[in-house]
Amino acid sequence: MSPFPPPVAPADAPDLPSPTSETPAAHPAGGPGQAELLAFVRRAAADTAPVATLPRDPEGRTWLRLDGPGGSEAWLIGWPPGTGTGWHDHGGSYGAFATAEGSLREDALAHRLPTEGKTGTILELPEDVDRTRELSPNQGRAFGPHHVHQVLNTADHTHAVSVHAYYPPLPLMRRYSRSGQALRLEQIERPEDWQ
Repeated sequence: MSPFPPPVAPADAPDLPSPTSETPAAHPAGGPGQAELLAFVRRAAADTAPVATLPRDPEGRTWLRLDGPGGSEAWLIGWPPGTGTGWHDHGGSYGAFATAEGSLREDALAHRLPTEGKTGTILELPEDVDRTRELSPNQGRAFGPHHVHQVLNTADHTHAVSVHAYYPPLPLMRRYSRSGQALRLEQIERPEDWQ
């Protein structure tokens, strides 16, 4: 690991494609595009009524299912101080998220990873792929179908709330552990594991 902090990109910066990646479809047939999902999560994050209904647990994340646009999957998520997702992807779905309350940090990889693999597979990451964003209320970002990231509430005492939307609805999520430039596929979760 470098003794220097990873580069910080503006909160609304798009994913940086790797030289070998293809540009994800902005609007597939029959579904909302990334821009529509980003607009939705920003509107939902600014709507204080549903945000106020989210139960707040001081120790674990909480969530409520929302009606997303055009058949997308959407969630309102509460983040107690010090909680996070761990490294994961979205099973080939693209999406967007926005912060409604508090602040969240996103650590992401600006590198396209294979979308298949067995648990235990280890991927070596090239140098300079780390991106970090701080998202304050009403800041959001969209991401493509090959996005790998972790989201964290690094605050000591402040709860955070965010809105997330994915299309197509999440078929699975892959969870990774990371040691330096090595990313190991640890677990594959299906929708029944989190619904």
